[in-house]
Amino acid sequence: MSRAPWQAPRRSVAPLELFFDLVFVFAIGQLAEHLHHELSWRGAAETAVMLVAVLSVWALTSFDATFLDVERPRTRWLVLAVMGLGLFMNAQIPHAFTNRPWAFAIPLVVILLLVDITAAMTAPTPVLRHHYRRVSAWAAPSVPLWLIGAAVDDGPRLVWWAAAAAVDMTGVWLAHPLPRDRLSSRDLAFDAEHMVERIRLFIIIQLGETVLTIGTAISGAPAEAATVVAGLGVFVALVCLCASYFQGGEDILARHVAATPDKLLPVRHAVSGQYPTLAGLVALAVGAELAISHPTGHGSATVGLLLFGGPVLYVITQAWWYYTSTGQAWGARLLACLAFTVAGITAVWLPPLVSVLVLDAVLLALVAVLKRVHQRVLAAMPAATRP
Repeated sequence: MSRAPWQAPRRSVAPLELFFDLVFVFAIGQLAEHLHHELSWRGAAETAVMLVAVLSVWALTSFDATFLDVERPRTRWLVLAVMGLGLFMNAQIPHAFTNRPWAFAIPLVVILLLVDITAAMTAPTPVLRHHYRRVSAWAAPSVPLWLIGAAVDDGPRLVWWAAAAAVDMTGVWLAHPLPRDRLSSRDLAFDAEHMVERIRLFIIIQLGETVLTIGTAISGAPAEAATVVAGLGVFVALVCLCASYFQGGEDILARHVAATPDKLLPVRHAVSGQYPTLAGLVALAVGAELAISHPTGHGSATVGLLLFGGPVLYVITQAWWYYTSTGQAWGARLLACLAFTVAGITAVWLPPLVSVLVLDAVLLALVAVLKRVHQRVLAAMPAATRP
C-alpha cells in the first residue's frame, strides 16, 4: 500500500482542543474521589476501568481532531458534541458503580459510535477511511459489553466493564488491527508535531488538575505545622514530576518525532503512555490526601502503595517511552522506580509526613540527574525543525 499523496496540514493546537482537554482532565478529580471513597482492591479496579474509558475517548477524539483537521466545521462540531457528552459522563464517575451506571455508559457508547462512524465517513483519504472502518469494527464488541455491564447488578458490572475497557485500550495501543489488516504508520499523512504539542499540553493540564485535587485536601485539613509541611512536600513532589519531563524531556520527544521516518509510531506510543501516567497521578493524589489528613499518624501499606506507586507508574512510563524510541534517558528513571519501591515498603513503618519527605528526596535526586542526562541526549540529537 503506497503512501497517500494528501499531506496533513501543520498547525498549532487550537483553543477548542485545549477546551476539550479540560473536560476530560476534570475526570482526575472524579477518579480520585471514587478511589478515596472506595479504598480497596475492588475500588482500585473500578477506578482503573473508568480511567481507561475516559482516556480512550480522549485518545480517539484527539487523533480525529488531528486527522480530520479541527479547523473544519464538521470536525469542530464533532469535538463539541464529544465535549458535552464527555462532561456528563465524567460527572457520573463517582456514581457509575452504584446507582447511575446508565448515566455513565450511554454517553460513552454514543461517543464511541459517533467518533468512529463520523471519521469512517468523512476522513479525507481512502487509507484513513479504511483505518476508521477498522476502528468501528473494534467498537462492535466493546459497545455491547458497556451496555450489558450497565444492565447487570453492581457485582458483575465490574467484569463486563473491565472486558469492555480492555478492548478499548488494546485497540488504542495496537492501532485497531484486524486479521491480515494492520496499520502501516507510514501510509498515513499525519501532523505529528501537532500531536506532540497536544500531548505536552495535556500532561501540563493533568498535573494542574492534580494540584487542584491536592489543594482541596489541604483546604479540608487542620492548619497545623505537620499539615503545612505535608502539603508543601506533596507540592514539591508534583513540581519534580513535572520537571522530570519538561526539563528537556519534551524536547527529546519533539526532536525524535521530527527525525524519525515513521512519525506516527512514537506519537502512538506517547498517547498509549497516558493511561499509566494518569493512573499514577490519580494514585498520588489519593495518597497525598491520606498523608495530608493524618501526617503524623501510623504508616500503612495503603499510603505506601499510593504515595510511591503513583510516581512509579508516572516515571516508568517515561522510561518505557525513552527506551523504545531513543534508547536513552531511561536508566535513571528505572533506578528511581526501584528507590520508590523500597521506600513504599518502608512506608508501612513510617509516619506519612516522613514518607512524603522521602518521596521528595528521591524525586529531587532524579530531577538533578535527568537535567544532565537530557542535556547530553539533546546535544547528540539534530535540532528540531518545523517548515
